[in-house]
Amino acid sequence: MTADRGTRTALAILAAIAVVAATWIAAPVFAPVAFALFVIAIAWPLQRRLQSRLPKLVALAIVILVTVVVFLAFASVIVWGFGRVGRWVVSDAGRFQLLYDQVADWLEGHGIAVAGLWADHFNVAWLVRAMQDVIARANTTLTFWLVVLVYVILGLIEVDDAAERVRALENREAARILLSGCAETAAKFRRYMLVRTGMSVLTGALVWVFAALAGLPLAAEWGVIAFALNYIPFIGPAIATVFPTLFALAQFASWEAALAVFAGLNVIQFVIGSYVEPRVSGTALAVSPFIVLFAVFLWTFLWGVIGAFIGVPITIAVLTFCAQHPSSRWLADVLGARRDRGRPTT
Repeated sequence: MTADRGTRTALAILAAIAVVAATWIAAPVFAPVAFALFVIAIAWPLQRRLQSRLPKLVALAIVILVTVVVFLAFASVIVWGFGRVGRWVVSDAGRFQLLYDQVADWLEGHGIAVAGLWADHFNVAWLVRAMQDVIARANTTLTFWLVVLVYVILGLIEVDDAAERVRALENREAARILLSGCAETAAKFRRYMLVRTGMSVLTGALVWVFAALAGLPLAAEWGVIAFALNYIPFIGPAIATVFPTLFALAQFASWEAALAVFAGLNVIQFVIGSYVEPRVSGTALAVSPFIVLFAVFLWTFLWGVIGAFIGVPITIAVLTFCAQHPSSRWLADVLGARRDRGRPTT
């Protein structure tokens, strides 16, 4: 009995490693599908409501238009915020050069030759490679979103037919798990995005107000950046805190002022992330903070920025399906995913 249990455990670990490896190798295939399923889960209630009153293709066209507008608006806000900060940095390059010289002098005074490292690694060839990498990433991103859009269109058309095929399965338990798991996962995705959007708006507004009161230039832009980055747990808020701190250090030329900005931004992130958001999201989205952090880093490693954004929803989906069967329910309970009371809604 003990040997059989050990064999099953070893096989499960090997299977998990194989799945992770396949997910990383086939990222161009799996990542668009995962993101499309996430979008379909969020958009389906609107599609269902519209197609009850309009022809199916007309309802689909409206849903796709709304989805594209939302994505374009979100991307425009991000480009505006980072673009404004970037232009400000370029126009005020002298101040940042002075800050760099001061840091370099301090480091060289402690035996770290920054100038040599800069000359060795940051040359014209490096800049050319960096520009080529940026262009390649832009093309890859555009292709990714086009593939996602195609999957979303096809998926919204297939939702009803797929549900009927699942209901017709001879294995009634498998059908129940699939239908119940999909329904609960979709409901949790919508709640997750609703809570995450609300907390991101609140975070952006508070950062905006704090930056304005602190006299930090580009207060609105820092608020927009904090809003956008808050969709990525842990990593996003950390970046949204570090960037304004470095900016404050260059602008105020005082480490005390920069430390005050850093402390204020961290207080905002801590209060919202550790106090407000858990109470708003409730137990339906309760996941161990350790698992959330692990999921963010794992999926960022596997799929990059897209993985950082969708890592937590994937974890929520996995734990939700684990909760559907007695043999795996313990995993959902241990890692913090609580089963909702009552029948799930679609």
